[in-house]
Amino acid sequence: MSSMEPNTPTASAAEEIFLLKLGEVVLKGLNRRSFEDKLVSNVRRRVKHCGIFQVYVRQSTIYVEPRSADCDMAGAYATCRQIFGIAAVARAVPCEKSVDAIAETAAAYLKDAFAASRSFKVESKRADKTFSLNSIQLSQAVGSQLARRFPAVKVDVHQPDLTVHVEIREAAAYIHAPSEPGAGGLPVGMGGTAVSLLSGGIDSPVASWMMARRGVQLEMVHFVSPPYTSQQAQDKVLELARLLTPYCGRMIVHVIPFTKIQEEIRRSCPEEYFTLIMRRFMMRLALAVARRRGAGALVTGESLGQVASQTMLALGVTEDVTDLPVLRPLIGMDKVEIIRIAREIGTFDTSILPYEDCCTVFTPRHPCTRPKLQDVREAETALDVEALVAQSLEGEQWIRVKYGD
Repeated sequence: MSSMEPNTPTASAAEEIFLLKLGEVVLKGLNRRSFEDKLVSNVRRRVKHCGIFQVYVRQSTIYVEPRSADCDMAGAYATCRQIFGIAAVARAVPCEKSVDAIAETAAAYLKDAFAASRSFKVESKRADKTFSLNSIQLSQAVGSQLARRFPAVKVDVHQPDLTVHVEIREAAAYIHAPSEPGAGGLPVGMGGTAVSLLSGGIDSPVASWMMARRGVQLEMVHFVSPPYTSQQAQDKVLELARLLTPYCGRMIVHVIPFTKIQEEIRRSCPEEYFTLIMRRFMMRLALAVARRRGAGALVTGESLGQVASQTMLALGVTEDVTDLPVLRPLIGMDKVEIIRIAREIGTFDTSILPYEDCCTVFTPRHPCTRPKLQDVREAETALDVEALVAQSLEGEQWIRVKYGD
């Protein structure tokens, strides 16, 4: 952020720290400690590429403190805002727990913000109840001193340009401008592991992001059909996975060849069932990966009624081949909502690159929208299902994608 923004503080990396406010984690009761420990671990790993930081939790707040002057504070701040489990992020400076020290630190730290503002107020929180002043008294005392230091900036407790936040905690007082929203949700890893079917479209990256936001650790499965699909199409999907790592963390993408299956379906099955049978094979292969990797669910980007294979009956036919839960976070969303999230998380522009996807190979002219399960099962009897699945799994490749790649 530039110094022209009214709420932008200025401080050296050695002085400034981050206060990460917990979201849903505070509601976890007896399990809260395990959620906090996981979140602290995630924060430590994610800011590591920005320098050496000390990360610890106190009183529903995670403290991220640089241990050297060369830490990339801007990069660490952006990273912290993308970590699931964090409700808000504030840049702050600590100081002695006295009115004079708080006012002096606030005046220095927020000097540029005061210069760009016409009004201000002080909001205080007293987590340390042994402090001699209550929150209102502290706000009044600090506000009075700041008003004298900045006579051109009026006190306005209702709609100020600048809000000076003061937090009295165990070790120190902390001064910061308003917090920025965090990613919310739950710490990745606390919701178990799932295998997400990642295509090159708009929907599946959004579905993956939404499940990671619920604390689910993801591994991706992507299907390729050379020569009908190109290396560029595969690279596009790997880029989508990379774009998700700031939120989801490091992951493995299982790339599985699908050409033989699609050609056998075209050769042996009724055309109106092509897509349904193809989807059933995708579920079988994803299930095999999930079993091998200890995952507890599959994730898809299906939205009810969006295409022929996503009617209620078609979805039932598709998931008939797996006994794991199939999580569909987009099921009740329309395309406008999905695109909005894709833009927000940065996957949209890559998703719309014009490279072919195996889902569009051998698309039926008139797909069945009201399939009967028994009819689809009967159509599949023309195929050696087990052999085709085994052959595809033999060609599986693992590609590791890490944050910062």
